[in-house]
Amino acid sequence: MFKTSLGDGAELRPLLPDMAEELVAHVDRGREFIGRHVAFADAIADADAARRILTTFEEKAAADTGRMWGIWVDGVLVGGVLFRTMDFRMETAEAGCWLEPAAVGKGLVTKAVTAIIDWAVEVRGIHRVDWWTSTRNTPSIAVAQRLGMTKEGVAREAYLHRGERHDMEIWSVLAPEWRAARDR
Repeated sequence: MFKTSLGDGAELRPLLPDMAEELVAHVDRGREFIGRHVAFADAIADADAARRILTTFEEKAAADTGRMWGIWVDGVLVGGVLFRTMDFRMETAEAGCWLEPAAVGKGLVTKAVTAIIDWAVEVRGIHRVDWWTSTRNTPSIAVAQRLGMTKEGVAREAYLHRGERHDMEIWSVLAPEWRAARDR
């Protein structure tokens, strides 16, 4: 897993199990905001839960089936991006993100997801990157659009979150599209 500068004091680097306390503090600063659309915030109830999730992603990284990175600004964890799944036989990955309120509006998620898609396509040979988001999550939809992804459709009531069913938009970008957009 790599680390890289996102500019303006921001850095993208792996989130590891020994960072569980830092992850909990970050989620606590934005629990309701982060949890509006994704279960991640609800799953990080305490350091033990955070450590379990981070260990799962460490194991996914070792097995080459997923990755998780944090976004730090001036040394403070403010969000993250991930490949929830990676399938090298099919050359596909599913990207995702989260961010605390203080870090919104700075382009951090777009920069971070751009970095991980570049890595997945150019270094790892991924052909297709998926982006699933609630139809209600307009900031996430805007990221997919800024990344040049194509909306493929809506999976109706596909996601159960906090006892309510959500329709999920499915977006994707293919490696040739990604390269063409980047090279323009």
